[in-house]
Amino acid sequence: MKRLLLLATLLAAPLAAQELTQTPVPEAQVPEAPYVTGSPTVGVQTAPAADDAKGAVLRGLDKMAGATKDLDVADGQSVGFGDLKIAVSDCRFPKDNPSSDAWAHVTVAGPSGAPLFDGWMVASSPALSALDHPRYDVWVIRCMSS
Repeated sequence: MKRLLLLATLLAAPLAAQELTQTPVPEAQVPEAPYVTGSPTVGVQTAPAADDAKGAVLRGLDKMAGATKDLDVADGQSVGFGDLKIAVSDCRFPKDNPSSDAWAHVTVAGPSGAPLFDGWMVASSPALSALDHPRYDVWVIRCMSS
């Protein structure tokens, strides 16, 4: 056993003694940043202009019954859905393409009146900011338009 260990050590010694050759890498040449004139927002994408709507159309899902219901909720008003009380305080949509997306500030309260959700919901990404409830799902469909 000792002879085998000695033999393995002797065979590995030349590998450990070899020098690693590295080719020198030239230093990266970093160009100087050009002097930018004008507005500091040049090249920065801005959010599209948004209009306010008079309310939002939400969809509620009762997972136990498998039933959905569309809810028209005016700004400042609330509606009931099962044990939930749902209120919308603001709904906005892109000015240049009203049917493309909607953002609504939604407050959902439980039977005790304690808020279960209070925040912005986005129609195009319902999972981005969603109500976390074992029985009900609520999400924004669109803003109410005139």
